Amino acid sequence: LAIVDVMMPRMDGITMVVKLREKYDFPVIFLSAKSEEVDKILGLNMGADDYITKPFTPMELLARVNSQLRRYRRFMERLSRQQPENPKIHRLGGLEINEETVEVTVDEKPVKLTPIEYNILLLLVKNAGKVFSIDQIYEEIWNEDAIGADNTVAVHIRHIREKIEINPREPRYLKVVWGVGYKIEKQ
Repeated sequence: LAIVDVMMPRMDGITMVVKLREKYDFPVIFLSAKSEEVDKILGLNMGADDYITKPFTPMELLARVNSQLRRYRRFMERLSRQQPENPKIHRLGGLEINEETVEVTVDEKPVKLTPIEYNILLLLVKNAGKVFSIDQIYEEIWNEDAIGADNTVAVHIRHIREKIEINPREPRYLKVVWGVGYKIEKQ
């Protein structure tokens, strides 16, 4: 939320709010000594959510701020419920996989994976929290029986870890469940 005085030295508040509204939608309250109806109407029409004239009490200002923030939070909650997550984009903490563009990022930095590494990671991310044995991973990715697949899968897992983990020895995402297999940790 921004509280803006209409009469400021370098740029007047009306111009500032017009520029602000080009990029942002958070609540704006004008504070002004200008108390004419035309001033209030202009301020509200130019993008303010509320207009308070001087003199005012701190309690009134606080009540108006709380009111605007309450409305803004409710609006943002409704907006987030209306826009369903893209089912082709999977996010776990800082790890993101976009199935449409076949891109992987960690903390918004692109990660280059081979097709096999990508498919293993995608399988694990889509089933976050579920443990997959080496044989299950091999059979899902290569579509054939897992005969002697231990080393093949382990090498790919190691490469994935080297690419997505800050410290592969203490992984945030790709975990070993000793004696069972691998999983991507739910975030």
